[in-house]
Amino acid sequence: MQQLMTKESLDKFLNEEFPQVSKNFKILDVNDQSFSMLMYITEEHLRPGATVSGPTMFLLADVTFYLATLSIIGPKSLTVTTNCSINFLRKPNEKNLTSKARILKLGKTLSVGDVLIYSEDIDEPVAHASLTYSIPQK
Repeated sequence: MQQLMTKESLDKFLNEEFPQVSKNFKILDVNDQSFSMLMYITEEHLRPGATVSGPTMFLLADVTFYLATLSIIGPKSLTVTTNCSINFLRKPNEKNLTSKARILKLGKTLSVGDVLIYSEDIDEPVAHASLTYSIPQK
């Protein structure tokens, strides 16, 4: 798959279109084979039990796959989530999270793939999400 958006153009897009959450994220790697992000975890992302909340991990998976898809199709802001299933595999710690996205199938109207989420200092993934995005027609 050919990449249409660079790390810099995706950063700019995220800051302009989603200023309410962009401060929480840093794009780590963008190329035609992989896409990864960092999410800065603060106290607002924690739940009782000193762990990152499920909605926070869902947000990371959703933003990661959204930007991974846009990196290939270009800045189509009306690309939307049509399905997401997330499995929480183990308890994350209170540290930052990273994510790695794979686009398994990219068609004219749908992008299908998954995201693995890792907690800093834990080698195994803490969550796995399967996602489908609807791509708007021109």
